Amino acid sequence: MQNLCRLCPRDCGIDRDNTLGVCQVSSKVKIARAALHFWEEPCISGNNGSGAVFFSGCPLHCVFCQNEEISHGKVGKEITIEQLADIYLNLQNQGANNINLVTGTHYIPAIVDSVKLARDKGLSITIIYNTSGYEKVESLRMLEGIVNAYLPDFKYWDKSLAKKYSFAEDYPEVAKAAIAEMVRQAGPLQFNEDGFIQSGVIVRQLLLPGHTKDSKAVIEYLYKTYCDNIYISLMSQYTPMPQIAEKYPELGRRVTKREYQQVIDFALELGIENAFIQDRKVAKESFIPEFSNEI
Repeated sequence: MQNLCRLCPRDCGIDRDNTLGVCQVSSKVKIARAALHFWEEPCISGNNGSGAVFFSGCPLHCVFCQNEEISHGKVGKEITIEQLADIYLNLQNQGANNINLVTGTHYIPAIVDSVKLARDKGLSITIIYNTSGYEKVESLRMLEGIVNAYLPDFKYWDKSLAKKYSFAEDYPEVAKAAIAEMVRQAGPLQFNEDGFIQSGVIVRQLLLPGHTKDSKAVIEYLYKTYCDNIYISLMSQYTPMPQIAEKYPELGRRVTKREYQQVIDFALELGIENAFIQDRKVAKESFIPEFSNEI
């Protein structure tokens, strides 16, 4: 019997064992990198690092993607569910603060099975689901009791921008529903005695050059909907990749200090207290991890 994939909002409905859909990977788990990662929010990375597992493939394919080589499934190593569980345990043994599952939408059933197996073997640290925000509520419900904390993006408020830059006009509505489900599952943000995330939701908003209005709309929606029950991470790290300038010249530059300050000031005016802001020094390619099958 064919296993027709409908895990993500693209709803390809294809047999990934024989055909590649939008995510560009088969149903076999493919990992591009698994290692301690030090460039997340402080409550995730800390000094020891987050145990980041970067999955190959992606259902969204933003034109400005910094990790294009893995989002298109070009690099990575196929592994079994048992090996994936052992990777979590190895990262825990290295001192990782948590297990950080990066872009795992198209592998949700395998994630569920691997976390259960790893917990049976002694995995005890927080599980974080790190996502573009382009998720089906039905798929997210499979993660209830598996994932402790969610780290979604909310990329666009304007659906025309979502269509232009991610070929997903439905992104704003999909992300709103997905984040609502994440908050339902994880509840208000909670930290342990060392200040590391244990449960809850942190929503990331990446400011794109020239689009402060859209960022403000996302931030206003999040605060009016969830108040201080979530944290909002205001990100200035947009890095124009070499391939972007020709087709999308408006995205061919970094965010200016003035643009980012406008967004911060807006958040303060709204009364937001639970937020992270970013050092603009991270907006360069040296902060993009190397994907060399480090597993």
